[in-house]
Amino acid sequence: MSATPIRPVEDVEPPPPHMLLRMDPLLMLAALGLAACSLITLKGATRTLNAGHPLYFVERQAIYFGLGLAVALILARIDYSRLREYKYGLYAVMVALNLVVLGMPKVQGAARWIPLPFFQLQSSEFGKVLLIAAVSAFAVDRSRRLHEPRTTAKIMLLAILPALMVIPQPDLGTALVYIAGGFAILFFAGTSWKQLTALVVLFVLAITFVLVVAPATGHHLLKPYQMQRLTGFLHPSHDPRNQTYNILQSLTAIGSGGKSGLGTAGATQVNLHYLPAPDTDFIFAVVGETYGFVGAAVVLSLYALMIWRTLRILTMSKNLYGTLIAGGVLAMLMFQVFINAGMTIGIMPITGVPLPLMSYGGSSVLVTFIAIGLLQSIYVQARMTAASKSRGLAT
Repeated sequence: MSATPIRPVEDVEPPPPHMLLRMDPLLMLAALGLAACSLITLKGATRTLNAGHPLYFVERQAIYFGLGLAVALILARIDYSRLREYKYGLYAVMVALNLVVLGMPKVQGAARWIPLPFFQLQSSEFGKVLLIAAVSAFAVDRSRRLHEPRTTAKIMLLAILPALMVIPQPDLGTALVYIAGGFAILFFAGTSWKQLTALVVLFVLAITFVLVVAPATGHHLLKPYQMQRLTGFLHPSHDPRNQTYNILQSLTAIGSGGKSGLGTAGATQVNLHYLPAPDTDFIFAVVGETYGFVGAAVVLSLYALMIWRTLRILTMSKNLYGTLIAGGVLAMLMFQVFINAGMTIGIMPITGVPLPLMSYGGSSVLVTFIAIGLLQSIYVQARMTAASKSRGLAT
């Protein structure tokens, strides 16, 4: 009876980790942390805005966060590179949304929303991620010709055209986000500094013409209230009952908060309704008055974490398309945080730009989570590519 030969044990490759385990945990931590801060802040800021239902805004915001998180998890499972094939469709949808909304009923003098059964869709918000996905694809297609000025002009024009459609809604803040996103895509695509500098100079000249030259000649390209918002922060003590009322109330709220804040009951600027738009534009001022420097530092630290992880994902992308999408999302987040927080402390003009994941609003929340889902997709695909390369080298 012969003995059974001993066979060598073959190395069995362990199964790949689940998709959720491949995602960037710190990016998701920052997003969920901001969501929690938003709900806590809204609970105190909006409890008297809807008589008989003090948690109305909190409950709806929580629903938006749940939907947004689900969308982000779905996008993380999809290879973002597929979006490049649909660049014309994405751009067309963005243009169509921003044109259709102009025919919708105005809400508080603005035509920005498409009424749906349970949701007011703000087309300009969704245009942010559609623009980033589409223009990034166009830039990749022309990456070998970025040294040509006409290529740079064409790509930037793709961002300026929808911005011009958004301004009449009116939504000047989002129009600036579009332009910032287009510029960031050109920057991360490797456009020469000479061309980028020329774009900055042209932008400064355009602002000077709109705010200074045209009004001096009797031609007002912006409405009076828009001019007041854009220039009021330069002289906050001028006309405090009209032009600079919002800025002064915001400064008062943040200044009275001190180090640790006045608490929900002691936040007089919020409770007595002196602070305008405490749930949207000036929610950061609510944080400053209610929770003080400590609360504001926590919120800004979460944004710093999100921006750091976005930069990290940008550098590890498996292809140029992912790098440009991450760069566009980075510009979108940084621009909105800087403008919104800056206007509450009087160093930036009031443009109505929401604070991502803090300001109340379904469109803003969903768009931010869509952007986070794209970032997670870039991260997951980068890790999968790196793992496959390491397995190939091992064999």
